[in-house]
Amino acid sequence: MAPPLSRLLIGRSGEQSAERYLSAQGLRLVARNHRCVQGEIDLIMRDGETLVFVEVRRRKNTNYGSPLETVSATKQRKLIAAAQHFVASQKISSRQALRFDVVGIVSDSTGEAIEWVQNAF
Repeated sequence: MAPPLSRLLIGRSGEQSAERYLSAQGLRLVARNHRCVQGEIDLIMRDGETLVFVEVRRRKNTNYGSPLETVSATKQRKLIAAAQHFVASQKISSRQALRFDVVGIVSDSTGEAIEWVQNAF
């Protein structure tokens, strides 16, 4: 069952903010929303020679914790499996440096606060 449209729009908006932020930090976009049976990777980017798989989490507030805290061990396993699928489907060398980052975004009436964790897991 698909999430409600408003939730999808909020998610896409967060991904766009994260992409702009990471691009400003020098990363280059490779792919968006890579979907497979194993799961979905929000952004796939390059940081120099490193291929970076980015999970984006956006929240309205931190009443229930930071967006970064919501990336559970189960979610991490799904992201790793989806990244393995991407690497295999694109025939990327096993020598390619890989990294998993998480971008947490808190957006409220005053604006957005973005936190980027490199090598998150």
